[in-house]
Amino acid sequence: MKLTTFLLLVACLQISAKGVSQQISISEKKAPLKKVLRQVARQAGISIIYDETLLSTANPVTINVKNASIQEVLDICLDNQPLAYSVDGSRIIVKSLPDNQRTGADTVITATGRVLDESGEPVPGASVRVKDGTTGTATNTEGRFTLKAPANSFLVFSAVGYTPQTHAAGSGNFSIRLKASQTALTETVVVGYGVQKKSVVTGAISSVRAADLETQPITRVESALQGRTSGVTIAASSGQPGSGSAVRVRGITTFNNNDPLWVVDGVVVDNGGIGYLNQYDIESIEVLKDAASQAIYGARAAAGVILVTTKKGKAGKLSVNYNGYYGTSAPARKLKMLNATEYATLRNEASVAAGEGIVFADPRSLGAGTDWQEQIFNNNAIRQNHEISVSGGNDKSTFYTSFGYLDQEGIVATEISKYKRINLRLNSTHKLAPWATFGQNVGYAYDKANGLGNTNSEFGGPLSSAINLDPTTPVIVTDPAVAATAPYTNAGIRRDANGNPYGISSHVGQEITNPLAYITTRKGNFGWSHNIVGNAYLEIAPIKGLKVRSTLGSKVAFWGNDSFTPIFWLNSSSTSTRTSFHREQNNGFNWNIENTVSYNKGIDKHNVTILLGQGAYVDNNTRMTSVTFYDVPADNFDDASLNYKVASDNRVSDGSEGQLHKISSLFARVNYNYDEKYLAEAIIRRDGSSRFGSNNKYGVFPSFSLGWVASREGFWPENNIVSFLKVRGGYGVVGNDNIGDFAFLSIIGSGRNYAFGNSGSYLIGYSPDAPVNPDLKWESTSQTNIGFEATILRDITVSFDWYKKATKDILQNPRIPAYIGAVSNPAANVADMENTGVELEIGYRKKLGDFNLGVNGNVSYLKNRVTNLGRGVSYLSGGQTFQSSAYSTITRTALGQPLNSFFGHRTAGIFQTQAEVDAYVNKEGKKIQPNAAPGDFRWVDLNGDGQITELDRDFIGNPTPTWTYGFTLNGEYKGFDMIVFIQGATGNKIFQGLRRLDITNANWQTKALGRWTGPGTSNDYPRLIRTDPNKNFTNPSDLYLEDGGYCRIKSMQLGYSLPASLLSKAGIGKLRLYIMSENLLTFTKYTGYDPEIGGGVFSIDRGIYPQARSFMFGVNATF
Repeated sequence: MKLTTFLLLVACLQISAKGVSQQISISEKKAPLKKVLRQVARQAGISIIYDETLLSTANPVTINVKNASIQEVLDICLDNQPLAYSVDGSRIIVKSLPDNQRTGADTVITATGRVLDESGEPVPGASVRVKDGTTGTATNTEGRFTLKAPANSFLVFSAVGYTPQTHAAGSGNFSIRLKASQTALTETVVVGYGVQKKSVVTGAISSVRAADLETQPITRVESALQGRTSGVTIAASSGQPGSGSAVRVRGITTFNNNDPLWVVDGVVVDNGGIGYLNQYDIESIEVLKDAASQAIYGARAAAGVILVTTKKGKAGKLSVNYNGYYGTSAPARKLKMLNATEYATLRNEASVAAGEGIVFADPRSLGAGTDWQEQIFNNNAIRQNHEISVSGGNDKSTFYTSFGYLDQEGIVATEISKYKRINLRLNSTHKLAPWATFGQNVGYAYDKANGLGNTNSEFGGPLSSAINLDPTTPVIVTDPAVAATAPYTNAGIRRDANGNPYGISSHVGQEITNPLAYITTRKGNFGWSHNIVGNAYLEIAPIKGLKVRSTLGSKVAFWGNDSFTPIFWLNSSSTSTRTSFHREQNNGFNWNIENTVSYNKGIDKHNVTILLGQGAYVDNNTRMTSVTFYDVPADNFDDASLNYKVASDNRVSDGSEGQLHKISSLFARVNYNYDEKYLAEAIIRRDGSSRFGSNNKYGVFPSFSLGWVASREGFWPENNIVSFLKVRGGYGVVGNDNIGDFAFLSIIGSGRNYAFGNSGSYLIGYSPDAPVNPDLKWESTSQTNIGFEATILRDITVSFDWYKKATKDILQNPRIPAYIGAVSNPAANVADMENTGVELEIGYRKKLGDFNLGVNGNVSYLKNRVTNLGRGVSYLSGGQTFQSSAYSTITRTALGQPLNSFFGHRTAGIFQTQAEVDAYVNKEGKKIQPNAAPGDFRWVDLNGDGQITELDRDFIGNPTPTWTYGFTLNGEYKGFDMIVFIQGATGNKIFQGLRRLDITNANWQTKALGRWTGPGTSNDYPRLIRTDPNKNFTNPSDLYLEDGGYCRIKSMQLGYSLPASLLSKAGIGKLRLYIMSENLLTFTKYTGYDPEIGGGVFSIDRGIYPQARSFMFGVNATF
């Protein structure tokens, strides 16, 4: 057989992917098929192989196409021909149809086959459809399909992550092997109000796929972004089950609320309410990082936009999936605290140094005493999650439904630290007509949480008490003689199940109490919530390229809490003399309606897509009731929840109406590309918000971006070194209205009374609390972004971005003169801030025989600084407070510094001798530190005035990490797979404030054993003296700052998938078993529980609930 192969023989393999995506223009009338095929090969730059004798019998071809794909051209050429073709990624083969399949175009046959990947494994859920038709199906769990199709038709096979292939329908039972996409050329990403090919996107967007989400046991969806996306900083606000995380997209944007905008299937969901999502229901998460991609969301996009898309059904056989795991959790580390003997020794030392004599006569006799951490930690906390989903459909309707159950016990005080959640979801799509589609997405979640309250507080609670309570206090008192003496004779003493009173410290008081006794006062208390989030849409396509869509979305939430307070006496400062039962119920409702019209048109190599839209958003939160019943006849929560209605009439109830937040919007977007080579996008949005004054109620937010795919240029070398290169840049402005309602107005306050004469009588007066500000306007954030994306050596993908992000008109309450007569300062736009940074993402994927390797990594750098605080203002008063320190704040926001920088004294070592103390003098020869003695800190006299005052404080650390990174390693070999995920951060300091400064008798960490006890013994930990005359411990200083950097093996998973040949006999499509660990190892210099500290201000550790180390066994099954 004579075969002819032509066109670009040397580089056919390297350029095949590019060739298949080339656009072809041909105009021929009754031309020989061979001639047309040669033109196709020449324009596409690929090889076409055929039997030349076959073409001699082919019918002449008439064709007139512009900017068509190679598949479209070949379909036209081979229409009504006794020929078929197949695409294997590097060449196109034209061959003869078997005689028994040369039927008429009107004959319907049954095509059957199997879709496999390159390794021969089935591809479930792959789409199989008739080219240019409406008929389609999806492969089952074994990759098999059956489809009725015209005999002369062609079938298109496609799946996410694979290059599509076309095959003749009339070629019997066949198998198709799909090749994995080597680059991002065919990948799509979700953008605001649409989907775009990643290769033509001009904004900075990071994505997390379902496969990434399923490899880590997450309770809340925001945790899935940690370490997986560049430019996004995630820090857990607590390790307590059900707690959220602080999410920052490209840093802190404002002094106010920095939470990003979450959009789930088109519905806006507040950051706190995102916890209703089940990780297994999520198809993808896209983070819009630059203003060019964010501007479509206008007034609410300044802190970033995160788009969550949930799973949809696929046409084909019903698919049932189960995902679940079960395991246990334990603390990853314990603090090294002093035991009873060590504590007594140091207490004596501190007391003697203060001239007060010893406290403990024989410290050694006390032994180890009580390990309070061991008393409150649970080393076997249960953690489980189960999810079952069912999906399927046909060419008219598809559906996806799921049920999820999560149950997690906390590792601290488990009796009052638990979280449970139930999830339900139903998504469906219905083809009402060839031109009309209706769909809906609805998710429901109920959760119940027993929590510790504030989980990063030094003021009481089980964790803070375990850290600060002295180890000489017993857990319980078993000696009847002791139990019969004070303070155990007080009413309300808490007792264990055997009636023994819990131990009460005679050394440490205030909020620091026996943690086990404290737990009994909160047992049974819980918070709850119901969340329903969903949308429905109707989309019509009256003509080719035109789509009109209307979407109605809503979130309905009900939440509250029930709590009981018994009579208790924990110490003289922590008591309750009455029982009370408290019940609070709230609701919230928001809705949004959006109407969009989009039109796509291609002319030659020009492609334009226009989007026009209108939207309205209304949010209303209302606290319905809050009721407290006193003197309830009960001693525990269960009894109180039944008996509270028979309590005395002494009750307090209140309620409040919510405040409406409204936004009205118009928006437009234009996308243009020429031959997918030159790219442009422009966005404009106009928002009106109820949160701003009458003079600035509306804002306009524009953006534009450009891109150039240099690798599509004719001069680009045809090789594998850099097979794809796109350079892009953009600029845009977005806004922030997340500031609270009606800040531009003033409340009329009472108490402005006035006395006339000496009569002593007052006239009641009223006046505004603050002047109104009708000029209050948006905080606006402009951002410039420049980046590139590349594919190197076919297997390496690289993405790089540099950005500059500037926020202007940040809302603050500047001081106004007293003669104005206002009692508070009005809100005004006065401050500016700037972030600059770089981001790098690298991916590598390679098949080495039977071994598949995947590596992904990202790293981000961020620099934040305040650039303006208003006329004549260099810093803001106030800041983060810390206990009873010498000054009220430990942070300061100032010009040129990062927001909320740590602010305190610098130390210059420790005075080793009295001579050193005496030598530290000012210009007048006087001691700079007259109260110092050997063993005390030498404070730096920063301003050189010869004395140590608050004016000597300095900026001593940045609380926000400057570098964050993540690394994922995937390996697969003959059914075995391993996934390792590492993430970390560095460049920040942590204020380690675990020990109570105002309780001088609180316990110490073991680093206090390295204190100064004589010349040369220490130069970084001062002497212990109870009165602390030099303020060694009460001055906020670099003593408390520690390196906050860490590197954590966040998760590790080892799995095994049973062979399909074995499972098929049992009717199981897929069964994977795995073992997994979370927070396996953390490498850090930090001496607290956990270096990952979110919440109000990053990196202030007051006793944060640590994250747990977990070990689990899991199952993934498909039926």
